[in-house]
Amino acid sequence: MDKGSQTTAAVAAATTTTTSNSSAFSFISKGWREVRDSADADLQLMKDRANTFKNLAASFDREIENLIQSATPTFSVPAIRQSSEIDFMKKLQPKISEFRRVYSAPEISRRVMEKWGPRAKLGIDLSRIRSAIVAEVDETEEEDMYGIVEFNKFKKGRRARFTEEGQFGDWEPIRALKTRLREFEKKNASVEIFGGFKNSEFVEKVKSSLKAIIKEPQESKDVPPLDVPELLAYLVRQSGPFLDQLGVRRDLCDKIVESLCSKRKNQLVLRSLAEGEPPTVDSDKINDELDLRIASVLQSTGHCYEGGFWTDFVKHDVSDGKRHVAIVTTASLPWMTGTAVNPLFRAAYLAKSAKQKVTLLVPWLCRSDQELVYPNNLTFSSPEEQENYIRNWLEERTGFKADFKISFYPGKFSKERRSIIPAGDTSQFIPSKDADICILEEPEHLNWYHHGKRWTDKFNHVVGIVHTNYLEYIKREKNGALQAFLVKHINNWVTRAYCHKVLRLSAATQDLPKSVICNVHGVNPKFLKIGEKVAEERELGQQAFSKEAYFLGKMVWAKGYKELIDLLAKHKNDLDGFKLDVYGNGEDAHEVQSTAKRLNLNLNFLKGRDHADDSLHGYKIFINPSVSDVLCTATAEALAMGKFVVCADHPSNEFFRSFPNCLTYKSSEDFVAKVKEALANEPQPLTPEQIYNLSWEAATQRFVEYSELDRVLNNRHNPAKVGSKIIAKSSSLPNLSEIVDGGLAFAHYCLTGNELLRLCTGAIPGTRDYDKQHCKDLHLLPPQVENPIYGW
Repeated sequence: MDKGSQTTAAVAAATTTTTSNSSAFSFISKGWREVRDSADADLQLMKDRANTFKNLAASFDREIENLIQSATPTFSVPAIRQSSEIDFMKKLQPKISEFRRVYSAPEISRRVMEKWGPRAKLGIDLSRIRSAIVAEVDETEEEDMYGIVEFNKFKKGRRARFTEEGQFGDWEPIRALKTRLREFEKKNASVEIFGGFKNSEFVEKVKSSLKAIIKEPQESKDVPPLDVPELLAYLVRQSGPFLDQLGVRRDLCDKIVESLCSKRKNQLVLRSLAEGEPPTVDSDKINDELDLRIASVLQSTGHCYEGGFWTDFVKHDVSDGKRHVAIVTTASLPWMTGTAVNPLFRAAYLAKSAKQKVTLLVPWLCRSDQELVYPNNLTFSSPEEQENYIRNWLEERTGFKADFKISFYPGKFSKERRSIIPAGDTSQFIPSKDADICILEEPEHLNWYHHGKRWTDKFNHVVGIVHTNYLEYIKREKNGALQAFLVKHINNWVTRAYCHKVLRLSAATQDLPKSVICNVHGVNPKFLKIGEKVAEERELGQQAFSKEAYFLGKMVWAKGYKELIDLLAKHKNDLDGFKLDVYGNGEDAHEVQSTAKRLNLNLNFLKGRDHADDSLHGYKIFINPSVSDVLCTATAEALAMGKFVVCADHPSNEFFRSFPNCLTYKSSEDFVAKVKEALANEPQPLTPEQIYNLSWEAATQRFVEYSELDRVLNNRHNPAKVGSKIIAKSSSLPNLSEIVDGGLAFAHYCLTGNELLRLCTGAIPGTRDYDKQHCKDLHLLPPQVENPIYGW
């Protein structure tokens, strides 16, 4: 029995003995057959090369004969050299003929194949070739002849090389054959076969398959273990929420992490220098390197993180090919406030792209609360009636019919806070099949008293948008400093527990966890059309502005009325003859008007109206001294209409500073100078780029980018690359931050379930669940049937 049969039998015996590895050994048997076929192919290749060698010998003889016939040069050369060359070629011709006769014989192939056996060494006696060519050539002729013949002596033979002005080089067939034969002489056939088997691709596949079966840790030897500074740096960074609650600033934590990672930082600097880059390493790069370092170590140990104690993995799965976006806000039309108008436009323009389905969830107020909130005694008897009002209002201003769903959740109006507080679990009004992406407009407001499902557990991605600077309002109240301190930490608590990403419209808002600053609001298209009309009138030489200045806003002290009266009272003489029209309604209207009258200020108070009203188009200057706004919508609207805007040098106005018609002041004296400058000049027309930056199209694009919504919509996974390796951090890295967030959410759920604690913190009585009137208006089941207690 030959070796192939013995090996096959051995493989078969091992297969019957070890049933668990039967598939692996059958794979090996298949690979052996592949090796045997490869050996047969090599034999056939040797036969073909022997025949090729014979043909090339005949061809070489013909080339020599042609060379002799054409030996007489076409130009004159010395007779001595010419005769010596011809004599040499004539002497060489019979030797070449003898070479051809010997190695063109039919038995040459048979002799070669006879010597290539399983136990025999292969070789060819090249002495006859050597004696045939070298015998008649001495060293003198080698130097004088025109066609040079070089002989390089080796220990085991000689190599002939013919060159004649580059026409003849190494004789490739002989050189290749001698190299191949030397390789076969060093090994016998059996060793060669099994040596190739050992290094074959088949064996590597078997190895990788066995590694996959036993789940051997990948590259554990290449990844050094974590050192103590790296562990401490990771612990400090992931403890950010806890340290933030203790009052430790975020930048201090970053400095601690940076100092602990100094060794890693030095390596990054050296790497940057090697690549020719500036030796700068920012904190984000250090954090990324630390994350990937932890992930690579965990992956090298074979660890796979499958979730934390608080995490609920039952998430929405995209089955119809479209993503679902739910927008939850704290107000609704006809209340003309920012949290009612801007989320409505956001829903319309997100739905306009038709890439995702959109649902807008707004509060529903009972008739008694509607009378307190909605202007002009406007009330609705059903959600359907209010929905029709909202859609008609939107279509009049956008010019297109937006295809999105409007839903309602129960809410109650708080007179003390002047805002709507959700009643019950707001998250349950988004069906589980649509729970994919959630946008929380005012996330801190929505979650102060939220007692229900955790948003980040129900939705794949939750984005919070901060509209209001609550701390600025609270500081103006009694015991404002203490209340602001408590509210600040509660806001940190709930946004960290319920959001994946937080967007702040400006730096005027509280610095919240997971937050970035970006203006994601646009301007009602109606205001842009007014601005275009004004520009056309000015091009035709018509007077676009017939009035001087005005101020518009809800008439409460915190909306800039206090700053306005202080400025005008202080510089009454400097602004002699300057008249300001004030439009607004509000709780402090009587007190504001009486104060202005007592100080004898030149203010003309008028009822509040829509900023797009025709009566406001003729004003040239919009005055806005408010420093409590986050991003004043009225300021953006005034700029869109082509007016001057005089506003404070404040973070809330940072976005508007790039517009030439925005005049910011830093002091009361500067306020007077800016007002006089606006009175003496005409506003500049807006450029197409400036018009686009104010539009909702641009605002939606900024929102998709900064909220990471584009990544969520396009990619289900976000692997991080380490060199040429790909490490999915989410699958291998236990995130301490997520564990802390889950613990905060659980603690908040427990505390908001206690009615006494809710009342002590200012909640409206009975808002843990919705009441009977809400059940009647929204056709809901009683809370004890609809809302079971959510387990954690």
